[in-house]
Amino acid sequence: MSKQESPKNMTSEEQKRRKETLSVLLGAAFLMATSSIGPGFLTQTAVFTEKLKASFAFAIFLSIIISLIVQLNVWRILAVSKLHAQDVANKVFPGLGYFIAFLVAIGGLVFNIGNVGGAAMGLKVIAGIPITWGAIISAFIAIVLFLYREMGRAMDQFTKILGFIMIALVLYTAFVTKPPVAMAVKEAFMPSQVDWMVIITLIGGTVGGYITFSGAHRLLDAGICGLEQVKDVTRGATNGIIIAGIMRILLFLAVLGVVWAGHSLDPSNPPASAFKIGAGEIGYRIFGVILWAAAITSVVGASFTSISFLQTLFKGIQRNNRWWIIGFIIISTAILITIGQPVTLLIFAGSVNGLILPLALLSILLAAHKKEVVGDYKHPIWLTVTGYLMVAITLWMGIISLGKIFTMFK
Repeated sequence: MSKQESPKNMTSEEQKRRKETLSVLLGAAFLMATSSIGPGFLTQTAVFTEKLKASFAFAIFLSIIISLIVQLNVWRILAVSKLHAQDVANKVFPGLGYFIAFLVAIGGLVFNIGNVGGAAMGLKVIAGIPITWGAIISAFIAIVLFLYREMGRAMDQFTKILGFIMIALVLYTAFVTKPPVAMAVKEAFMPSQVDWMVIITLIGGTVGGYITFSGAHRLLDAGICGLEQVKDVTRGATNGIIIAGIMRILLFLAVLGVVWAGHSLDPSNPPASAFKIGAGEIGYRIFGVILWAAAITSVVGASFTSISFLQTLFKGIQRNNRWWIIGFIIISTAILITIGQPVTLLIFAGSVNGLILPLALLSILLAAHKKEVVGDYKHPIWLTVTGYLMVAITLWMGIISLGKIFTMFK
């Protein structure tokens, strides 16, 4: 902030706008962070920590670095262009934006079924509520957020509150399980074993797909965009990665303390058993709260982001944005209650989801050097180079994940 822009020299109205901007930036950071840590991430962390022990720290460290590169590229370029990812894609490759939006609509809906299921399971652990009623209650809470006149602000506050709760509870559990922190730090930089398939899986779950764009699209909807906002947007993206990184590290440490003590996790529900072994019945209830918080924020993030990919392409959706988001949640919940989590669709969605990030990121990076899209903005060379490297890595991962589709027909 320049001297002229310091709080002392601001009018009360300018200070109010600045405060609102910072609040939205933090909200977008928490939306991105909590959306990337859903029920699937909890299971992945428990399973991989049991497999690799302290060496899993290296995979988490690498995923945080890669997440930072991807998010900085996406947030900065979209903010400067004042366009959503699908609109940028259409400007670079006409029609690509529609294809990406189609993939997002399918993947987002199917994954949201799993998110609603995770929220229902969380309520069952906390209070013994049946899955059907847990799904309905969780969906109702998410829907209420989008009924607020200022639904963006409501979404920001909701994800911030639950994000802080998740961090506090996982921190407590990590303190109780007493993990070998020094060993984890050493393994983060000098791992005794490296499993690249684990790293690829972790990156795909935390960076790949539509969730990458949740925070950036939230800022666009709030009007925080343009060349003059680049510094704030960069700070917001960095904060999002720091928040997500803290959550990932603490969760890893909480589970590491359990497996380091020689305990084996229950393969039917690895994360739940880790918390129960580590902190007893209280730990099991804590896991229920964390699972519900992770799942419900993912429901909010997935629903908002999925519709944000469609709203600029179809004017009817843009005019009735909140009702399409609510409908998205209702359909996800109805499918879960009536037919459960469709395994075949999950495999299909997981496979095509791997194509969303490389295609969208490639078009965004190309657009960063088009004057008609970003004006006089100069994208940092280091972000461009590392961004294209991420395109290559995620495209390779996407091609590998596409192979899973063929297993559906065997």
